[in-house]
Amino acid sequence: MRFLNQPATDLTYSDVFLVPSRSTVTSRLDVDLSSGDGTGTTIPLVVSNMTAVSGKRMAETVARRGGMAILPQDIPLDVLKTVTEWVKQRDSLYETPLLMGAGDIVIDAVHLMSKRSHNAVVVVDGNDFVGVVRGADCEGVDRFSSLASVMRSNVVTLDAAPFDGIRAQADAGVLDYAAAKTLTDEALRHAFAVLDAAGTDYAPVLRGGEVVGVLTRTGALRSTIYQPALDDSGRLRVGVAVGINGDVAAKAAALLDYGVDALVVDTAHGHQAKMLDALRAVRALAPAVPVAAGNVVSAAGVQDLVEAGADILKVGVGPGAMCTTRMMTAVGRPQFSAVLECSTAAAPLGAHVWADGGVRYPRDVALALAAGASQVMIGSWFAGTYESPGDLQTDAGGRLYKESFGMASARAVQNRTSGDQAFERARKGLFEEGISTSKMYLDPARPGVEDLLDMITAGLRSSFTYAGAASLAQFRDRAIVGVQSAAGYEEGRPLPQSW
Repeated sequence: MRFLNQPATDLTYSDVFLVPSRSTVTSRLDVDLSSGDGTGTTIPLVVSNMTAVSGKRMAETVARRGGMAILPQDIPLDVLKTVTEWVKQRDSLYETPLLMGAGDIVIDAVHLMSKRSHNAVVVVDGNDFVGVVRGADCEGVDRFSSLASVMRSNVVTLDAAPFDGIRAQADAGVLDYAAAKTLTDEALRHAFAVLDAAGTDYAPVLRGGEVVGVLTRTGALRSTIYQPALDDSGRLRVGVAVGINGDVAAKAAALLDYGVDALVVDTAHGHQAKMLDALRAVRALAPAVPVAAGNVVSAAGVQDLVEAGADILKVGVGPGAMCTTRMMTAVGRPQFSAVLECSTAAAPLGAHVWADGGVRYPRDVALALAAGASQVMIGSWFAGTYESPGDLQTDAGGRLYKESFGMASARAVQNRTSGDQAFERARKGLFEEGISTSKMYLDPARPGVEDLLDMITAGLRSSFTYAGAASLAQFRDRAIVGVQSAAGYEEGRPLPQSW
C-alpha cells in the first residue's frame, strides 16, 4: 500500500479512500479472498467473540461461507465442547434443518423459526420427512394448534444422491477439487432450477426419505460462489477465545482437545504482562492451530506479543460500536492507522493482523485489508441478524431487533464473574467501559448474516478489481490510499431521496 498524499495525523476509515489503478482482472469471480494467515478461511472475515454475536448458529453459517466465528471466553467449558462438536457435525453444503414432530405446537415452531433466515420448520417422524411448516402457515391460527394441523406435505424436496455421489468420488480420489467443484456447481444449478420452476425458495434434502438438510434457492446460488472454511477432516472451522486470568493453559489444552481451529487470547489491553504470561502458557502447549492475541494498536505491542507466541495480532482499542473506552479513558487510536502500523510491524516477524472493530460499511473492510490486515473482525454489525444468539424482539413500531452489549460493559462483567462472591461482582461492575444494552435492528433487505456477507464480499471483490488485484496479497501491494476531508467522505455517500 502507498499513500497518494501523505497524512499529517492518524486516520480512521472515514478519513481515507482507494484510488483505482490499471487492472487486468476482468471478473469479480476471478478474485481470491482467502486470508492466507493459517486459519483456513476463504473470505477474510472473522466474527468477533462477543456474547451477543457469536454462537453455534452464527459459527455454522459463517464457516459454510468461508469465514470463522470465535466463540466468547465467558462460556463454560462443557458448553464450548458441546457447541464445537455441534458445529463440526454440520454439513458443509446443506443448511441445518429445524426438525419438529407433528404433535408439537405452533408457538414453539414460531420461536424456533426466528433463529433461521429461511423461516421454516421440517416436520418429521423420527427422522423421516412428513411435511413443512412456513412462517405464513402459522399466521392467524391458534398458537397451541399442532403442527399436523398447519403443515404442508405436498412440497418440493431435493434428493441428496447427486451430491453424495460427488462426495464419494472426491473422497476416493477419483475427482480432484476442480472437478468436484464443477460437478457440485452443476448439481446446485439443477437444484436452483427445480426450486425456481416450483416457485419456492426452500426445500428439504432427503436421503432415502430421511431429512439430511435443507437448501434454499439463494443458498444454492451462494454455494457456487463461496468455498466453505473446512479443517483437514472436511469439517467446518470454529475458533474460541480464552482470557488471561485463571488457568489459561488448562482451558486452552481442553479446547485443543475439542478440536477448535484457532485460539484467541483476548483482553481489552493486550500489551500487558499478564497477556504475555498467558501467551507463553498457551504456546508451551505447542498448538497446531493459529494463536491470536490482543488487543494492541502499536508496533511495540506487536513485537512483544509475537515474541511471547502470537501468530496473529488483534488490533483495535475503542473503535467498536459498543465500546466507550475512548470516551471514558482517552485511550485508543484511529483504526486505519493502528492497522497500518501493526501490520507493517507484524509482516517481517511472520505474523498477521486482524482488524478488530470500527467497520460499518464494506468500504471499511476493504480499507482494513489495504492497510495490511489478513482478516477483519466484525461484531455489532452481525448482532442484528437471525443467526446471532439473542432472541428476536419487536419494538413499538413493529421493527425487529436483537439486543447487543459490549464485552467490557457491566452486563458482560456480571456474566463473566457469575462464580464470584456478590460483593466482588458488584465491585467489578463499577468499572464499565462498554454499552450494556443496545438495539441492533435487522435490515429488512438483509436480515441474515449471509445477506451481509454477500454485501461485504461483493464490495471487496469490486475493490480488488479496481486495484487490479486478484488476491489479498496483491491488493495489499497495489492499493493506493488517499486522505480526504469530511466533505470528501460525505460526497461519496448515496442519497436516499432526491435533493
